Amino acid sequence: MGKQSSPRRVADNEARAVLRNLRVSPQKLNLVAAMIRGLDANKALSALSFSRRRIASDVKKVLQSAIANAENNHSLDVDRLKVKEAHVGKGLVMKRFKARARGRGARILKPFSHLTIVVAEKEEQA
Repeated sequence: MGKQSSPRRVADNEARAVLRNLRVSPQKLNLVAAMIRGLDANKALSALSFSRRRIASDVKKVLQSAIANAENNHSLDVDRLKVKEAHVGKGLVMKRFKARARGRGARILKPFSHLTIVVAEKEEQA
């Protein structure tokens, strides 16, 4: 008598990967995520490879993980994968203070983000 397994959160032709507590603001991360939304997996990987943004390498790792999950865990065809979702959530915010003139302090916010990428297998063209 074990605990019943929870139902899958994505469809049978989909796989996902999640990266939590990524040290970048959600606004900056969403710019990179928007760049790959709806693209084929291979095109998204090449777009992230040549992106000049610092966080693009971490997004590329998550996309590669989602592709590997699709291949190994759900036995999907890698050549037919596309990025179905790439959404960004807010994480915690570290609050720091920097000393300023006249004994004052300025608040510095260091935000964290969560990234979820869902890849789906494209249907056959009839």
